[in-house]
Amino acid sequence: MSLQNDIMEGIKTAMKAKDTVTLESLRAVKSALLLAQTESGAKEELSQEEEIKLLQKLVKQRKDSAAIYIQQGRQDLADPEIAQAAVIEKFLPAQLTEEEVEAVVKKIIADNGFSGMADMGKVMGIASKELAGSADGKTISNAVKKALS
Repeated sequence: MSLQNDIMEGIKTAMKAKDTVTLESLRAVKSALLLAQTESGAKEELSQEEEIKLLQKLVKQRKDSAAIYIQQGRQDLADPEIAQAAVIEKFLPAQLTEEEVEAVVKKIIADNGFSGMADMGKVMGIASKELAGSADGKTISNAVKKALS
C-alpha cells in the first residue's frame, strides 16, 4: 500500500502547487492501480512487483505515444506525454544502465553455460526475473542478443 499512499500524497502536493502535469500523471497512476486491484478480484493489495510492472507499462505507453507524435511532427502533443512519463518514473526503482544490464546477462550466460541464439528464450526468462523492475524488456532483449551473437 505504500505506493498508493505515495501517489495520494503526490496528488495532494500537486493540487496545492497547481501542478497540472503531475496531477494528471498521478491520477492516471491511481486509476490504473485501482483498476488492477478490481481485476485481481478479492485480493486487496497488489504486490510490489505488480505495482512496478504497472508503472513501467504506464511509462512505456507515454513514451510510445510521444514517439508517434514526434514522428507525425506534433511536438505540442509529445511534450505532455514525455513530462508525464518523467513524473511516473520518479516512483520506479532506479533503472540500470545498458552496460550494467549487459554485465548481468553475460554472468547469467556464463553461469548456465548458454551459447548461441537457440538459448535466447532461456536467458531472457532468467534475466527478466533477475532484472524485474530495474530494466525494461527491450533493454534486456538487446543485451541478450548482443551477448549471444
